[in-house]
Parts: sequence; C-alpha cells; structure tokens
Amino acid sequence: MDLTGKLWGFCNKLRHDGVDASDYIEQLTYLLFLKMAQEKGVAVPKGYDWQSLITLDEDESLLLKLESILEKLKAEDGILGDIFSEPVSRVKNAKILKGLIKEINSIQWTSFDRDIVGLTFEELIGKVANEGKKGAGQYFTPRPLIQAIVNVMKPNPLENESFNIGDVAVGTGGFLIAANEWFKETTKQSKVKSKDLKRVQNDTYFGQELVQRPRRLALMNMFLHDINASIKLGDTIYGTNDNVNYSCVLTNPPFGTKGASQIPDRAFPIKTSDKQLNFVQHIIEKLKPGGRAAIVLPDSCLSSDPAKKMWSFYLNEINAEDSCCNLHTILKLPDGVFAAYANGIKACVVFLQKSRQTEQTWIYDLRKDFPRITTKSNILALEHFADFEQAYGLDPNGLSKRETSERFKSFTIDEIVKKNYDLSFVEIFTQELLPHPNILIDEMIKDYQDKIDALQKLKLNLSE
Repeated sequence: MDLTGKLWGFCNKLRHDGVDASDYIEQLTYLLFLKMAQEKGVAVPKGYDWQSLITLDEDESLLLKLESILEKLKAEDGILGDIFSEPVSRVKNAKILKGLIKEINSIQWTSFDRDIVGLTFEELIGKVANEGKKGAGQYFTPRPLIQAIVNVMKPNPLENESFNIGDVAVGTGGFLIAANEWFKETTKQSKVKSKDLKRVQNDTYFGQELVQRPRRLALMNMFLHDINASIKLGDTIYGTNDNVNYSCVLTNPPFGTKGASQIPDRAFPIKTSDKQLNFVQHIIEKLKPGGRAAIVLPDSCLSSDPAKKMWSFYLNEINAEDSCCNLHTILKLPDGVFAAYANGIKACVVFLQKSRQTEQTWIYDLRKDFPRITTKSNILALEHFADFEQAYGLDPNGLSKRETSERFKSFTIDEIVKKNYDLSFVEIFTQELLPHPNILIDEMIKDYQDKIDALQKLKLNLSE
C-alpha cells in the first residue's frame, strides 16, 4: 500500500473543506493518533477515544464530538496532553470528516513496520512543507542533510549510561528520529540489554520547540517510532532555561532575524542580538564536558564581527576554560540546499566538541564545482554527501587520520588567530576565471543548434 499517497489523499479531502496546507497534518494528527492509540492499547478516557467517533451515526454529531474530544484530551497528563495541547479543529464539513474517519479506520496502521509509518509521516510533512513553502524552513530540514550529519556524528546511546541527545530547535523531530534510526540500524538490538533498550526509548531523546504545531508533529512522529521523547514547549533563548545537559546536540536553529532585536537575559559570554550566535552559545552551555554538537548555521555565523568575537572566546582555552571548544570541522553546504524554503541562503554545518582545545579546523567545501541544488533538476540526495562522510572520518573521541584534498583543507589555530577568527576562509580555493563572453555565446549557439537539429530529425521521422 502506498501510505504516503493514502495520507496525501486525506489531505486533499481536507483541502476541499477549506483547510490550509499548513493545517493538513495537524488535523490528521488528532485522528491518526486516536486510531493508533486504540490499536496499541494506549489508555484514552472512555467516551473520548476512537471508538466513540466511529460509532456515531449522525454526521453533524461528529463535529461536536471531535471538539469535545480535543477539549477533554488537552487536559490529560503525559503524551495525550502534550499532543492535544491547545487543539483547534478546523474541519467544518461533517460529511468530509465522516469519510475521513471511515478511511482511517479501514487501515490497521500498527500492522506496518513502525519505521515505515514514521517515514511515511515524514514524507507527508515534506510534501506539505513544499506546498506551503512560506515558513516551512522554520522547522523542516532536508532529510539527506540530517542523515549525513547523523552518519558522521554517530550518536550512540550505548556510549555510556548517561548518554543523551538533544535538539534545541526540534521542529518536527527529524534529527531525533534519524539519530534513533541510526542506532537501530548500526546496533544488533537482540544483543542490547533490556534495561539499556528501555533507557534509550524513554530517557535519551530531548528537544525544545517554540511553536506548538511543529512540537505536536514531533511528538506524533516520535510516537510512531516508539520513542518517548521529552519535548519542551518554550523559547530556547529567551525563555526559562532548564537543568538538562546533553552528550550530543544535533540541530538546525531557525534562520533569519525575527525576534533577534532583543538580547537574552542570560549569562552568555558574548552579548549579542544575533539569534543564531545566541543559539551557538546556548548549545555550548548545554553540552556536557566532552559533549559534541553539529549545528546548521548561516554563513554569517563564520565571519560577522559578533561571530569573530564569539569564536575568539570559545576557541581560546585561557578565556573559555571548561567551555572552550574544539571546532574541528566546518561543512560548507551546496548553494540551494534550502531552495524549497529560503532560496539564496548560504549555509554551513559546524562540528565542535566541548572542553577540548582547537588545534586545527578542517573546512570541507561542497560548493566548489558543485551543481546548485534545485527542487526539480538536482534534488538534494544523501549521495551528495558521500565524499564528505568518507573524508570526515572522526570517531566520537575526535581521533582520526584525515587527508587534504581539493575540497578538504585544514587550518591551524595560529592561522585562525591571524585571520582574526574569521572562519569563512573564502579564499581556500582559487576561483577559475570565466571564459571570454564570445566563447560562452558560441557554446550557447552550438547547444541551441544541436537542439534544433534534434527537433528537425524528430519531425522528419514523424512525417514518414
């Protein structure tokens, strides 16, 4: 069964009821959770469960019933209260709702492998994000990029008994899901002690999200993957800080300047209104000694004046003491990697480890001689990161042999200091000179002539 197509068909039904693209999955979340909760035996108050919906005969009663269910479940403890927090039912057509319930009820969702259902849900999130576009990049990171980061970070919960993984801008939970999938694929589950599996399932994955909708989707996504994640609702930078520290942070903080005019009331070493730089400082603060992080950032976080001031602090062991960082790797992402949501943004990924001194920083440039990522002709794929993954080579403790290549070059801390902590290294590679305009024009003429010749040949063949 094409689950993605099936769910997308549900979305089309909601579209005909006037539900906006950004609301599709949220409305499905309520219904799908109730159905799967019934299948999995999750305790739901009697009279406010899936059975109470499918037994109603009158169409109009469904709308009132759904609203009463949402009101009841938002007050429940645990995952019920989290998923149904601040719910709004946007379905107004009783017949459409009844048809949707009937179709959802016809499928035994838990009969599918939970990873298949979870990935299907993520694909649907991607389709909706692509349709909505506006604002989607706030919480949607391309899956191939997430997977490549997880592959090199190797977030193994069995490293030690207190190992945990956090995403401080969790969105719909993509990084946490991928981290858990990596663990399952690289570890023989049958040989892991039951107490360790229980810890991984219940006490390993943490997140925080500012907006209720993506948090709800993250909780649902984690539920589909059988993970009891702790996902806090609140402002990571300007809200109340908790006392949870992380062994590993994987995250893509929101880009842009919205909400960045204020300076957080936090004891960050560098006072700045730059939201992304404050996320970096927050992450370093939340890492355990020896903890590691991979952070997706705009290029400005490598070279702006506040960025240089920040890196000059954290890369200096005398200044930062236990908060000093080994910024060992920077991946310059291809142009267009966020084409579906924020075209024109140049972005990178910084990889660092807390309480370690930076001796050299390696820069991997995935822009040189690399075709621009597009939403159609050159869609981002995991294969695009294959060479980077091989070149990265670090184990969790930072021990590795790396080799210089055309794309991969290292710079010592002394060289970084001489550049006043400007980490952009824009002149790592010598740019090739463009051909003379006449040559470019001649190549275009030849290309068009070849196309004309091919069309004429096709026309001749059709007329025979």
